[in-house]
Amino acid sequence: MEREKKPKHFIQQPEFPGGPKELTKFIYANLRYPAAALEAKTEGTVMVEYDIDYKGNVVDTRVLQPLGNGCDEEAVRVVRLLKFIVGKNRGMRVLFHKKAQIRFKLPAPAKVSPPAPQNTGSMQVNYVYTTSTPQPVEKPKTNTYSYTVTIGENQ
Repeated sequence: MEREKKPKHFIQQPEFPGGPKELTKFIYANLRYPAAALEAKTEGTVMVEYDIDYKGNVVDTRVLQPLGNGCDEEAVRVVRLLKFIVGKNRGMRVLFHKKAQIRFKLPAPAKVSPPAPQNTGSMQVNYVYTTSTPQPVEKPKTNTYSYTVTIGENQ
């Protein structure tokens, strides 16, 4: 007869599916840099406190450390998307309080690479091949060949 393990804590804390790393991935996958913050080149961290109900839903948010230019509203929007797993807490409906630091960092400017070489259309090469055979001084006999090679598109 196996005995059930007692929970480590009296009240079980809510957990994000996959743990803290997945929570961070989820936040930054859904975070959109506000246009006003991009124009103003705003960077920094928004501290958000949020409440999780007994069902695992985020029910209330408060911005503790604002950043401005739309970053606070975006941080709150993303935190409200979170859904947690809450264990049974002896039949009690417990409201949990958590904090999140959401960092806004401007994207690195894209490196401008030189433009790819453009196809300029066509190129023409002329090649002339001439042979002479030794003849009496009176009239030399000469054979001349002419080749034209066109590379590229005809325009």
